[in-house]
Amino acid sequence: MLAELHFKTASWVNKLDDARGRTVWQNYRDTVLTFERSYFARLNYVHQNAVRHGLVEDAREYPWCSAGWLEMSATPAQLATIESFKTDRVSVYDEFEPARD
Repeated sequence: MLAELHFKTASWVNKLDDARGRTVWQNYRDTVLTFERSYFARLNYVHQNAVRHGLVEDAREYPWCSAGWLEMSATPAQLATIESFKTDRVSVYDEFEPARD
């Protein structure tokens, strides 16, 4: 199902940009997280990604990040737990370079 979704959305985006054949979904892999610690470390990693790349100073500022929603929805204890998980051992290849104006 996800492969078909990626194919259709990539085709649609490339048609909008007149960029046929361009790779839209990069580094995709489907992983079933079976350990709570692994889930929280990856959640923290995803939330800090825009900060790590210098796009924002606080993850809640990035409009496509769920960090702001989580802060409004979770208890302070839940937030502290998620933020306590280190992300340095989450191994994700990342070649993203933000555009500098």
